[in-house]
Amino acid sequence: MLNTKIHSISQQLQHYAINCSISYFLLICILCISFSSAAVTSVNDLKSQQKNEILFNIHAYYVEDLALQQSFETTQPFEALLAKLDPYSKYLDEKELEALFSSTNGRYTGLGIEVKEQEKQIIILNAIKNSPAAIAGVQKNDIVLAVNQQSVVNKDINQVTSMIRNSDTATVILTIKRNDAIQPIDFALTRTEISLESVTSSLSEFGIGYLAINNFSNNTLHEVARQITKLQSNYGNSLTGLVLDLRDNPGGTLQSAVAVSDLFLQSGTIVTTRGRFYDANQSFSAKKGDILNGAPIVVLINENSASAAEILAAALKDNHRATLIGSQSFGKGSVQSLIPLGNGNTALKLTTAKYFTPSGQSIDGIGITPDWAINQTALSQIDKVVIIKNEQGNGNRMWPDLSPGDPLLLKAQQLLTMK
Repeated sequence: MLNTKIHSISQQLQHYAINCSISYFLLICILCISFSSAAVTSVNDLKSQQKNEILFNIHAYYVEDLALQQSFETTQPFEALLAKLDPYSKYLDEKELEALFSSTNGRYTGLGIEVKEQEKQIIILNAIKNSPAAIAGVQKNDIVLAVNQQSVVNKDINQVTSMIRNSDTATVILTIKRNDAIQPIDFALTRTEISLESVTSSLSEFGIGYLAINNFSNNTLHEVARQITKLQSNYGNSLTGLVLDLRDNPGGTLQSAVAVSDLFLQSGTIVTTRGRFYDANQSFSAKKGDILNGAPIVVLINENSASAAEILAAALKDNHRATLIGSQSFGKGSVQSLIPLGNGNTALKLTTAKYFTPSGQSIDGIGITPDWAINQTALSQIDKVVIIKNEQGNGNRMWPDLSPGDPLLLKAQQLLTMK
């Protein structure tokens, strides 16, 4: 029965392979509309039957064989037992589950900030275009000091997320520290529904396409195919090469990463997964057909390229389809599955498998080593597009004039024009 439940929910989300822990997190805050006021807010508030269901699922499906039952029979808090799992496994309440489905479908209700936790500080990595944060003037490298006047000092990303999500009002006040400002700045941000732009693109005079994938949602495959078709149409011919920008991409669904990889591969293994239960052991292979007709590819990665982004990068590298430029990737080599609990309003996000690159390597905790190592501070998506896009519409000089601001793009241009 549990296999059936997992299969049922996977029709909506499939395996969830997103990095949402210490290093990088897309801050999702849901505006409560129709949830019951009696909704569980802590896993410790669950009833004994619900806890037993969670424990059963862990025993049956967790990637490692753990003995938790004996500890559960003690007075130890249930949250402490779940802490024995890896950082990517957790109980999802109604709000968190709904937020996960929304973001995977390319939309969510929130503030529109991407953050990372670094040296016990919550740092803004990007303000999503046209989001409340971007419109208000929140900037990259801003440091979050407080949420609704409550300090976030020494709090982790999950705690800060909870503070924003559980705010009593739709408007959230973020107190920001900015390097060039003497005093902290308060931003009053009203949560709104945001459409996440999964893919952006641009074209150089040389017929080299630029494609930035920001995350892997259910729409990414179609967006990538549509953007490449548009680039080829604008160029009037097949592209002479492609720059695939996966910098700061935190991941997304496994199936989306596999499908996008298959667009560029004629054959070969894309990724394999291994776990304790039967369905966790799978091998994904490319089918014949290359959307670029063999045109060379350069992939840009950095320390924030994680999970599904690493699957795509490794698939193209190990199959000798692309050259990788940048810095060592994040190193998240596990796959999470959603297991519905009770009536399906809550779920357990559980690590059920490890994934391995086509060469048979696990990148968990290691990351992918680029072919050309170039260190660079992470750019926001707006910066990436501006670097390669000619705002005046004249494509003849965009690469020579703008690429020096981005050494990875400059190296990518050099490699592709030499081929």
